[in-house]
Amino acid sequence: MIMIVELFFAFIATVGFGIIINIPHRALVAAGLIGTVAWLIYWAIVNMKLGLALSNLTAAVVIGILSDVAARKMKMPMLIFNIPSLVPLVPGGQAYQMVRNIALGNVAQGVHFLTQVIEITGSIAIGFLLAELLNKLWKKLKAKKASV
Repeated sequence: MIMIVELFFAFIATVGFGIIINIPHRALVAAGLIGTVAWLIYWAIVNMKLGLALSNLTAAVVIGILSDVAARKMKMPMLIFNIPSLVPLVPGGQAYQMVRNIALGNVAQGVHFLTQVIEITGSIAIGFLLAELLNKLWKKLKAKKASV
């Protein structure tokens, strides 16, 4: 039951952010579904206790691949789907705890949260790079297959 609630809120957060940044209305549901699928993958990997880095990396790769598919199908830029879909993955809680702990003088705890923020954001960035690499590889293989 908790997972269903989390997936619902991942969808709402993605669509809500899409509305805030004014993406086209016809892209909202697709972006929401991409964000929800990414959150499901993130949630599953975290619950398998495989770590924050791997879970965020995998979810970011999924966002990148699904955004490319949605962009081609809907004839829209990929960023329209990428940006709102990563909202559920953004390490806002860790960033808040980092600033809070440093302000309260708990520097060691603040540095701990800082390393988590860096780990998560780095994993998301690398995940997007891997997704772009996989998308280009897929297109090359598809073009090569078509020419044969």
